[in-house]
Amino acid sequence: MTQIELRGLQKFFGAVQVIKDLNLKIEDNEFIVLLGQSGCGKTTTLRAIAGLETIDEGDILIDGQPVQHLKCSDRDIAMVFQSFSLYPHMTVYENIAFPLKATRMSKSEVDKEVREIARILRISDLLNRKPSALSGGDMQRVAIGRALVRRPKAMLMDEPIGALDAKLREEMRAEIKRLHVKQGSTTIYVTHDQIEAMALADRIVIMHEGVLQQVGSPDEVYKYPANLFVAQFVGSPVMNVASAAVSEDRAGASVTVSGAPQGFAFPRELLSKLNGKAASGGVSLGIRPEGVLVRQDAADGYLPVEAHIIEPLGSYDIVDLKVGDEMLRARTRAGYVAKAGDRVFARIDPSHAHFFDTASGQSLGVRL
Repeated sequence: MTQIELRGLQKFFGAVQVIKDLNLKIEDNEFIVLLGQSGCGKTTTLRAIAGLETIDEGDILIDGQPVQHLKCSDRDIAMVFQSFSLYPHMTVYENIAFPLKATRMSKSEVDKEVREIARILRISDLLNRKPSALSGGDMQRVAIGRALVRRPKAMLMDEPIGALDAKLREEMRAEIKRLHVKQGSTTIYVTHDQIEAMALADRIVIMHEGVLQQVGSPDEVYKYPANLFVAQFVGSPVMNVASAAVSEDRAGASVTVSGAPQGFAFPRELLSKLNGKAASGGVSLGIRPEGVLVRQDAADGYLPVEAHIIEPLGSYDIVDLKVGDEMLRARTRAGYVAKAGDRVFARIDPSHAHFFDTASGQSLGVRL
């Protein structure tokens, strides 16, 4: 069992506070991804857990025991960096064996452990090669193997596949997930790539300017973003966000995007769920591209709009639609909208709509 808990973490670099009152509990065998933009504090948090950074306030607990006063070598945690950091003069075998030899393990035990890790990572045929003869993906496997071989309490990964090309990143994502499931280790993984986070995590921890924004499963942070930052950081393409006014009409409720001559039809229950907040004019509509429905002929509830940029992405297209003063991106089947400038008809799927307080950015928690 390896549980990690962060309580009230604070970290300053001079006058700049990079971690602000961070509280997080990581369960045994959980795969946690720290996600955020560069400079949001995710790598500093990881380094603090590893013991490579000191904290100014708060506690770091591993299996219930405070460890912030311990050196990194006494925390029984392994870390994999974006740079492979392999010893160039050593073979793959010697690189993986190095941390075991440092513990004075017997030669036979070292050999057994190295070959077992190599088998799991599928690099048994590379054991006699030097790092200079390896591909980027293989070098990262060796770096992971060197970290795993001593069976640490937890594995920390700082953008380990960020330097690889797109195809290798896909392969290594699957490899890291497979390895986590097989080894059953507690893993904390740092990335700025939300696709990596969605693919790998049991739970995603989203950070912005040192502040934890939301913690949840990939499905939760995608479907129920806590605020505008999460809504527009998670998802590809990102969620559409537009200033909107909500009013009552004969059919129910109407949501009018800024500058649009007409509003989108919504069920009447939206008015009561917004609880009067729409009247202040401080509401933003959030809708993911799959929630913007498009057709080529007029129909009840569909408003006429003009297609602007079309991005063909193979099995589907992303089409920018001009609605009032805003541009809403819609996901359509490939080739459905022939060219920019075409007139099409669109509506908002109310079940996909989100509403945010424009001033604070917080979700109003309204779902239909």
